[in-house]
Amino acid sequence: MNMVVLFLQRAIVQGTPLLYGSMGETLTEKSGNLNLGIPGIMYTGGISGVIGAFLYERTLGVGEMPNAFLAIFLPLICALIGSALMSLLYCFLTITLRANQNVTGLAITTFGVGVGNFFGGYLAHFSTDGSTGVSITKVSDVFSTPLPFADNLGWFGTLFFSYGFLVYVGIILAVLMALMLRRTRIGLHLRAVGENPATADAAGISVSAYKYGATVIGGMIAGLGGLYYVVDYMGVWSNDGFGDRGWLAIAIVIFTLWKPDLGILGSFLFGGLYIIYLFIPDLSRSSQELFKMLPYLVTIAVLIFTSVRNKRDSQPPASLGLSYFREER
Repeated sequence: MNMVVLFLQRAIVQGTPLLYGSMGETLTEKSGNLNLGIPGIMYTGGISGVIGAFLYERTLGVGEMPNAFLAIFLPLICALIGSALMSLLYCFLTITLRANQNVTGLAITTFGVGVGNFFGGYLAHFSTDGSTGVSITKVSDVFSTPLPFADNLGWFGTLFFSYGFLVYVGIILAVLMALMLRRTRIGLHLRAVGENPATADAAGISVSAYKYGATVIGGMIAGLGGLYYVVDYMGVWSNDGFGDRGWLAIAIVIFTLWKPDLGILGSFLFGGLYIIYLFIPDLSRSSQELFKMLPYLVTIAVLIFTSVRNKRDSQPPASLGLSYFREER
């Protein structure tokens, strides 16, 4: 029983960065933009939050406890600004200049990883213990503080209430995003832009404004995934330590059929698949590598299944990845 609870808890922890990344990409793709730069944006959000946390910890004296508000606010606002700037760069290239979205997204990912590694390496020079990582343990302790009554509820508290606030914020955001897309006028306009921008433009909907807004806000949400992984989960920045979580987040968008609320379960499922090999005893090295392939194999299976069904609600927005030329309307 304890092993099952521990596995589910770790699956939720591992799945939370994927939830933020998939939410951001879902919102972006609903506008018709295919942003393959999400891994780089998440990476940038992570290092931006680390910069805010590191600079704040430098102002604290030896043994001084951080102010909870500042310890949360400064890394949070830095992560949002960093990911927003990367998203704006993507928007300028693909919406204003109409550059190829696939190439631009891959360039943003490469650029974002480079920016993260540059600043991560620079901050590591200030490390007092000679390590190559950037430790932000004081701020991390604030971010990862569980709900106060979690310890009093046994396994139930461990499973549902033992996480930092960003886990609950992510779940709430996913539900609100799903309601916005399905039940509001803004959601209707956004889906119209993603399906047929020419028709939306003819109806008086500002295509560029919706694309810019959805892509930038989506990038900021994805950036929070990077912030969570580094500041809440790890507590230390290590160059190239983010792994392939950004790409998994994009895969989850397909797996959950562009539905943010379904993305909650999908992200936690992928989080479990990502670490399941750690809970299976006596696995050889080669077997571990096979189990690490499970998230991608599941995505391929879903792609095949949705293609065979060929139902409209299982397909991506019709104009996904295509630049809009108003002159051709």
